[in-house]
Amino acid sequence: MPTIRELVNAIAQREGVEAAIVLGHDGLLIDGRTTGSDAEPLAALTPGIVAAARDFGSSAMRGDLVSVILEYERGIVLLTTLTADALLLVLVHPGANVGALIYELRSHRGHIASIV
Repeated sequence: MPTIRELVNAIAQREGVEAAIVLGHDGLLIDGRTTGSDAEPLAALTPGIVAAARDFGSSAMRGDLVSVILEYERGIVLLTTLTADALLLVLVHPGANVGALIYELRSHRGHIASIV
């Protein structure tokens, strides 16, 4: 079975991925690989985004949070709930095929969660 580090490296090596970070719901870094960004501040800021998205989903009666996609001028941020204790944060270059990445994360979420 692959390790968390191997998972992070596999995601980070995809074309267009600038960061792959596994973190706890408390914002503490579990493992991460980035190019040009520091993983710890990104991990620390993530729980606030997740909390707001959960509150929104609850108010809109959408159920439990699965993923969040944020689009910025210089790229896309994917946040995925892996387990009750872990999240996956992926920063993607704006020209990357994010659709394929989202599909793969969704399709393999159970397997990824079993690694964490």
